[in-house]
Amino acid sequence: MFQEDIEIGDTVAKNWVTVNALVDTGATMTAVPSSVLRQLGVEPTTRKAFQFAQGEVRTMDVGYARVRVEGQEIITQVLFNDEGTPALLGAIALENAFLEVDPLAQRLIPIHGVMMSLAPSPITSAR
Repeated sequence: MFQEDIEIGDTVAKNWVTVNALVDTGATMTAVPSSVLRQLGVEPTTRKAFQFAQGEVRTMDVGYARVRVEGQEIITQVLFNDEGTPALLGAIALENAFLEVDPLAQRLIPIHGVMMSLAPSPITSAR
């Protein structure tokens, strides 16, 4: 894991703040301290259960925010995390931004999206 400066904004892209986030592919979603999200005007839209590394399961607020990272801007779900916890850039945001982790160089790199073909593939027989 490594850290990356990312920008978090409200859904209408009016208010922004830069946070230093831990890039964590083991985290489902991007997590930001609640006070930062509320300062931006981001509101919870639902509550979801999360299992933490130490095994504890908690139901926590989730909302939507804009995230800018490595030249990409996306709208993604964000977890309203506890105060004093580091911001996390999670797997959903990384996938939505078409980024993956290069663990050796400790950096994010752009990737292509992957799609399954909906058209049936031609069947060839070997005779």
